[in-house]
Amino acid sequence: MSKNEIVIAVHGGAGTILRSKMTAEKEAVYNKGLTDALNAGYQILEQSGSALDSVTEAVRSLEDFPLFNAGKGSVYTHEGKHEMDASVMRGDTLEAGAIAGVQGLRNPILVARAVMEKSEHILLFGKGAEEFARSEKLVFETEDYFHEQHRYEQWQEALKDDKIILDHTEKKFGTVGAVALDAHGNLAAATSTGGMTNKKFNRVGDSPLIGLGTYANNKTCAASCTGHGEFFIRAVVAYDVSCLMEYKGCTLREACDIVVHDKLVKLGGEGGLIAVDAKGNVCLPFNSDGMYRGYKTSSGFLVSIYK
Repeated sequence: MSKNEIVIAVHGGAGTILRSKMTAEKEAVYNKGLTDALNAGYQILEQSGSALDSVTEAVRSLEDFPLFNAGKGSVYTHEGKHEMDASVMRGDTLEAGAIAGVQGLRNPILVARAVMEKSEHILLFGKGAEEFARSEKLVFETEDYFHEQHRYEQWQEALKDDKIILDHTEKKFGTVGAVALDAHGNLAAATSTGGMTNKKFNRVGDSPLIGLGTYANNKTCAASCTGHGEFFIRAVVAYDVSCLMEYKGCTLREACDIVVHDKLVKLGGEGGLIAVDAKGNVCLPFNSDGMYRGYKTSSGFLVSIYK
């Protein structure tokens, strides 16, 4: 692929609604959510915009789409709240920003981006992150904005059994993310999530942790992960893909296969990731039944759910 290849890939979570329960109408709605996000990010790349702007805009689009577990569609915690995490990283400077455990923010990814650009820190948490977001005049919504009947029913069901559910009973990990390569050869990655249904004690997964759920480095690749966060944290997934490329000389596909289909499987970790390398190669591996995913390049377009 030429140096000027532009690429964007997105995910709306690994693990999917069982095929037997997926209607054609519902599948069309999911596909539209992914397509809208791809188009939003691609449009920026087409106009010679940055990979950073592209992934930010794609993830913002996914956060505004209620069927994915991020932003508007975030799941309920044990206390009946919505606690959101997000992170963003740029591959040219290795700068990054992240937030965890925030409530009421319409677009957590915009706060993560502001942390990177407007503060001297990388990760802000909870009330402090919300205070920072207010100082940056970012948009807050009332609780009813985040209410989604299906999410509410999942939470009630989880409360009954007193268990944590990975987004919902069909084991759908609804984290969203985007990775991109721009015309200038720069990479970026962004990830956002509402976490696990009925989560307690301010639990935080891999999504806001740089090198675990999100990583970008112009030397290697950009990656955004989705799955059972505890395993992704232990396996240092996003950085491991980059590491295998940088130090072992693996191709993007080889690195993704080792991490997703071997290392994670041995740990018992379910999920997947999206990645793009500095040459414009795209990889969307997962070891679950499916992953809401898609990519768009100057030469191709794909939106898919199942294997």
